[in-house]
Amino acid sequence: MDDLRYETTMELIERIQHFDPLDGMAIAFAILAWIGIGYRIEHSSDKYPSVSRLMCQYRRDWMVNFLTREPRIFDATIMTIMRDGTTFFASTCMIGIGAGFALIGNQERLLNIAEDLSIEGVPAFVWDIKILVAVLFLTSAFLKFVWAHRLFGYCAVVMAAAPNDNGEQALKRANQAASINITAARAFNRGLRTVYFTLAILTWFVGPVLLICATLVTVFIIWRREFASESRRVLLDSQTS
Repeated sequence: MDDLRYETTMELIERIQHFDPLDGMAIAFAILAWIGIGYRIEHSSDKYPSVSRLMCQYRRDWMVNFLTREPRIFDATIMTIMRDGTTFFASTCMIGIGAGFALIGNQERLLNIAEDLSIEGVPAFVWDIKILVAVLFLTSAFLKFVWAHRLFGYCAVVMAAAPNDNGEQALKRANQAASINITAARAFNRGLRTVYFTLAILTWFVGPVLLICATLVTVFIIWRREFASESRRVLLDSQTS
């Protein structure tokens, strides 16, 4: 038993040695960037808010204004569009997860991919680990999209429970619906950011240096869309006017 445990440990150490120290740094950098940009977006300052934070107030305004809209078909249509969007991305993630698991353990196909990318001498074990990391990211995104889809459903039910009058009970239901809608949007945005970083992690197959570069590009794209885009300027001007 001890000999078998020793052989297993040595085999694991030998496999880990196929990874460069730069590989560990690159994937750690990608994970920290993924967490960091998400925190920065969701906890942006009042002086320099992100698009996601600006949209929170618009969602609250929407839930208050829908109380006076008759009929409320327009609001129901928007909720349907939101749920359809989360369904699309969740389905896409499921396809990606299935494709990833199909590749794991299929050494012949992995070696063919390595040959197409002109990468030689890389064991199938290394490819399996890299695919598994991408699959884990996709799984995280899938769970976020599913949760967002469910929350949008909750929001629709709370909206339907709002009375037709503009009384205190109706305003309470509107505020509840707004809070749930904001939480759903937050989960949806987290899922999107995770998909972005999954695409960056795919560059790890070529090498850790490319992964670092792809992570930097991904962070820049997300940051620009949240803090320096034309849409942000329009949203900000509408709130301050």
